Amino acid sequence: MAVISYNNAEVKLLARLMRAEAEGDGTKGMLLVGNVGVNRVRAKCLDFKGISSLKKMIYQRPGGFEATQRGYFFQRPRQKELSLAKRVINGQRFSPAENSLWFFKPPGDCPPQWYNQPNAGRFKSHCFFFPSQQDCPSVY
Repeated sequence: MAVISYNNAEVKLLARLMRAEAEGDGTKGMLLVGNVGVNRVRAKCLDFKGISSLKKMIYQRPGGFEATQRGYFFQRPRQKELSLAKRVINGQRFSPAENSLWFFKPPGDCPPQWYNQPNAGRFKSHCFFFPSQQDCPSVY
């Protein structure tokens, strides 16, 4: 059962985002990016108070994702990414992104915090960061 509202076009957008941001990190990397996206729609806090749909989350300005801002968000989703997107929409969560709202690809080690948000961990090239439960209980 889905943990957020969605339509088929939004599943495709999320799948494209997952591929664009983390294809190089494999299946789990794409699932982690999907977790962050779904968490942002669920969050209702911090930078995500007005984000009520996958489409709004993917095209959020300011903020948002490098793929949509730098022009490599053009690849069509394959069946694999569509299936992965549905898994995270249906509530599957993966460590270290279970409660994460942010990720980025640093040139070196993950910093302990990013914009005052604690580091949840690293998977391959991306570091993940989560809000406190007090700041954003809807993501827990």
